[in-house]
Amino acid sequence: PPPPPPPPPPSCDDVSFPVYFEWDRSDLTDQAQAVIAQAANQRGNCGVTRVTVAGHADRSGAASYNVGLSERRARVVRDELVRLGVPASTISMEAYGETRPAVQTAD
Repeated sequence: PPPPPPPPPPSCDDVSFPVYFEWDRSDLTDQAQAVIAQAANQRGNCGVTRVTVAGHADRSGAASYNVGLSERRARVVRDELVRLGVPASTISMEAYGETRPAVQTAD
């Protein structure tokens, strides 16, 4: 019999890979590491040349604290991408603090 057909190429549309953190934390869970690994693989398979990492926080706590938390979250994701082979020079970071929460919460 003929060999099986090759797998379909990955979808290379502009996609996002949300990484969630525990409340008031910036360390990576196993699930977060898996999502980042998937993003790094997709980047390599699709020839992506620029990656944007956006850090967010909820509205609990002071706005200035939440900016710092979102920066720490973005930095830890960037560092993991670099560890997985994504060149640091291709990664830009944004820290939104509580101004753009991924999940709406009360103050």
